[in-house]
Amino acid sequence: MTACHDVDGASVTVAGVRRVALVGSPNAGKTSVFNHLTGLRAKTGNYPGVTVGRSVGTTEVDGVTIVVEDLPGTYSLDPISPDEQVVTDLLAGEYPDIGRPDAVALVADATTLRRSIVLLGQVLRLDLPCLLTLTMSDELTSRGGRIDVEGLSTALGIPVIAVVAHRGLGIDSLRGQLGAFDRWQRPPILPPADQDAVDAWGRSVLDAADYVAPQPDRRTARIDRILLHPLWGTVAFFTVMFAFFQALFTIAAPLRDGISSGLTFLGGQVAEHIGTPVLRGLLGEGIIGGVGTVLQFIPQIVLLFLLIALLENIGYMSRAAFLMDRVMAKTGLEGRAFVAMLSSFACAIPGIMATRTLPSSRDRIATIVTAPLMTCSARLPVYTLLVGLLVAPQTHWWGFSAQGITMFLLYLGGGASSLIAASLVTSTILRGDLLPFTMEIPPYRFPSPTVLLTAMWSAAKVFLRKAGTIILGTSLILWALLNLPLREAETQGLSPSQAGAYVVNHSYAADVGKAVAPVFGPLGFDWRIDVALVGSLSAREVFVSTLGQVSAATDPARPRQALAAMTDDHGDRVFTAPTVIALLTYFMYALQCMSTVAVMRRETNSWRWPAFAFSYMFALAWVMAFIARSIAVGLGA
Repeated sequence: MTACHDVDGASVTVAGVRRVALVGSPNAGKTSVFNHLTGLRAKTGNYPGVTVGRSVGTTEVDGVTIVVEDLPGTYSLDPISPDEQVVTDLLAGEYPDIGRPDAVALVADATTLRRSIVLLGQVLRLDLPCLLTLTMSDELTSRGGRIDVEGLSTALGIPVIAVVAHRGLGIDSLRGQLGAFDRWQRPPILPPADQDAVDAWGRSVLDAADYVAPQPDRRTARIDRILLHPLWGTVAFFTVMFAFFQALFTIAAPLRDGISSGLTFLGGQVAEHIGTPVLRGLLGEGIIGGVGTVLQFIPQIVLLFLLIALLENIGYMSRAAFLMDRVMAKTGLEGRAFVAMLSSFACAIPGIMATRTLPSSRDRIATIVTAPLMTCSARLPVYTLLVGLLVAPQTHWWGFSAQGITMFLLYLGGGASSLIAASLVTSTILRGDLLPFTMEIPPYRFPSPTVLLTAMWSAAKVFLRKAGTIILGTSLILWALLNLPLREAETQGLSPSQAGAYVVNHSYAADVGKAVAPVFGPLGFDWRIDVALVGSLSAREVFVSTLGQVSAATDPARPRQALAAMTDDHGDRVFTAPTVIALLTYFMYALQCMSTVAVMRRETNSWRWPAFAFSYMFALAWVMAFIARSIAVGLGA
């Protein structure tokens, strides 16, 4: 009977369940092995008392359930960062609620095996049943290297299995071994503890295995001469990012428009065929006009994550981090901080969690309070809506989509602002020395379609879950606020669009918007925009769903046109060019996501830093939006 730890942090004791921990360095293919073993049935949680995440899945071997735990990547058991500390503590049994694993499956890249020898020796000294899984064995052979797997097993005194993780080759053999870890061969003599002696032991083991390191990847070397060049590498980076955002509009826009047309048709059908006013309003405005307006951006969200997954798995993101280390050093941070910031392009939450790899607490906090300035995927629906109001779809500049160029500039502005903020934070309230930066640069590898499809599905699933919970719940609350109190007597004799506009203008939501109007009035925001901004504190996408409800209330058949033509209480257009520019600027800087604030609190174990981040970003957003609007008005935009 073995105690295992579930995702919620409780200790669960299940008869017949055995735990095997996957240990290995970053980029060794550990997660690919984990995914193939568990069939992607992964759960994530946190270790008790710390905030480092873990992935847990199960695999069946001869009717026996094996719990497989994917530990954070580490180069040794001498930790320098929080995630590496977790690996050391877990293997040492420092977490009473979890206990030590029953066995360890160490994963090592066969092409860089020499770098894994120290970690392998340290794991063997723990005297746990251990198995070595060699990944990238096909690449080792194709690049002129070799290894005698049986000889390596004999020299180490433990089982060794060669796999090709990204294609699933050798996984069945590995799974079979996991079911018999209590019969694994154990080394008769443990490796030495002294560092010099470990190096000598490692050389003797590799010599016994007839190990020959692979030849350098010539293709990788040729490409890196450009991509890692201080000048041409920077040019290539911005070219890749520019093409990235052009693709977001040119490829995803037709799909988005198709979904939008379908939702418009549904809204019209609801308005035409449902006679009950409350039900008609709930379906047409609250759900289709609210949540549906957000759902039309699924193609762009999925494409965004597909492109990110492609760049990560090819190996370009690590090169971007290496290239940007020179820039990061000027901000007082190191290249690993840029990895966390790049992760924030998808979502600030995993970006903040990625700071666990930083060895310096100063660097972690500085990155945490500035990473949300990077433009996350939640801003994408907001930007797309507002850019569509500002720039016509058919407009091109220098032969490129003007909407794509505008989006690129918004993302570039967010990234530059994040680096500037980091520089100010590290030079004032978080002064300190910059630690050395080392990062492994993997060879270029084209990811399998399964990996890319998994990234796309995961993004769509998270977005749909968010749309079906947070966005739906907030949209329904806002629908009630936009339609209460009932105004049946006042709207008798009015057309449906006139009645809808009257109800919205005299609703509780209007009272809320007008109450905060003094705060946002100098930015040119109408009370309808103010209500959407308040709602977007739950999730940025709610800004879009709120405006979708407001426009659907006045013209359910043409919500986009109704939004563009919307006027305020004085008959002036709500979404003028200066107002849209101010809104884009505001969303570039404001921390409009309470989930991010909550993760900041958890990662820093204090409300001080989340409060600081929220406050300075709100002030920065307001001031920059005011300046942007003033410039736009002055230029006659």
